[in-house]
Amino acid sequence: MDVVSDVIATMRVGRPKFTHSYRDGEWGNRFGPYPGAGFHIVLRGGCWLLPSDGDAIRLSAGDVAFLPHGAMHGMGSDPSMMPALLPPDPVPKRADLSGAHSSRTDQAMSGTVLLCGAYRLDRGQVHPFLHALPEVIHIPARPGRHPALRAAVDLLGADLADAGPGTDAALPALLDLLLVYVLRAWLREETSRSPTAGWCAALTDPAVAAALNHIHRRTGYPWTVQTLAHQVGMSRTAFARRFTQTVGQAPMAYMTWWRLSTAARMLRDDDDPLAMVAQRIGYTSEFAFSNAFKRAYGVAPGRYRRAQREPQPTGAG
Repeated sequence: MDVVSDVIATMRVGRPKFTHSYRDGEWGNRFGPYPGAGFHIVLRGGCWLLPSDGDAIRLSAGDVAFLPHGAMHGMGSDPSMMPALLPPDPVPKRADLSGAHSSRTDQAMSGTVLLCGAYRLDRGQVHPFLHALPEVIHIPARPGRHPALRAAVDLLGADLADAGPGTDAALPALLDLLLVYVLRAWLREETSRSPTAGWCAALTDPAVAAALNHIHRRTGYPWTVQTLAHQVGMSRTAFARRFTQTVGQAPMAYMTWWRLSTAARMLRDDDDPLAMVAQRIGYTSEFAFSNAFKRAYGVAPGRYRRAQREPQPTGAG
């Protein structure tokens, strides 16, 4: 997979949850904090997103707001509302998406129709790319901008307005697409503003992006700074400097982080023996892998796997 796909696959746990609602008159609700990332889509009308720190953001029909760090915030009809004083938004109690739709949306001819929800993330595996994101990403519905994102929003709105057979299967897939397209849209806009700094630069710099793809696609290969530099056609010193400047970590430090993050996902999702996990991510022995994993996660791999298999409490994330 490419780097952004790996970012999403590694961090996300379970299915996204959401509420679909109609609001009119004077209203306001508090959202978060989430053990994940929150999102809001204005399907009709308009409202205000109220960060706990910062100016209110006007949201219009078709706008998407993404809160990658799950910060507490409000949504309401008045920009002067204080998020901390608003009542919490009702949270669906079931992990599946059936029963989460508001019947009032079918009858409403005015007011605001919202799709609000959250992706549950494994905060122990959050990729450095996610750390680089701002508290709020606002993607306005401007004509001609981000057509794939606009198409995903339109499909979500259509399926919610006229739910048919298979809606409960379609909605999680559409919400997954929404996350991909929001990150793509942010990358494109951020790259145009600061093309030489941070992860936006890393993912668009030919040499650094190529090195990242080598690390991600061949995690178990015994990479060194020299072999990576050779693969991308640079000297060892120049490559190490450029990689560190854009990614924020030295090549070997990032590779170690990625290997152990991949191992954590395998421990959570698969039943492979620890020796096989170690081999697949490039460690020559189970002992070396266990020591490295415990240094990074604070627990041994076997104990981490057992903890991840325990039932998780239900909630907003």
